[in-house]
Amino acid sequence: MKIPTYFAPKVWPKMSDTTHLEEKIAQLEKAVDDISSIVAEQHKELSLMVNRVRMLTEREAQREADGSGGVVIGDERPPHY
Repeated sequence: MKIPTYFAPKVWPKMSDTTHLEEKIAQLEKAVDDISSIVAEQHKELSLMVNRVRMLTEREAQREADGSGGVVIGDERPPHY
């Protein structure tokens, strides 16, 4: 995801203060909209990841309860030897 860069230093041409402020407000509104879209997308991704972790945690807890966990730790020999 690319985060936009809007506010690079600029040399502003001579214009009324109102015009300058209106342009700055328009840039800020665009930045807020873009960032809001990024946050919404990240929220969806994070929710999906939380659900996946929850599912995997429950699956592993069920495997341990069933006694069918198959993780070999260190020098421990697997049960089929």
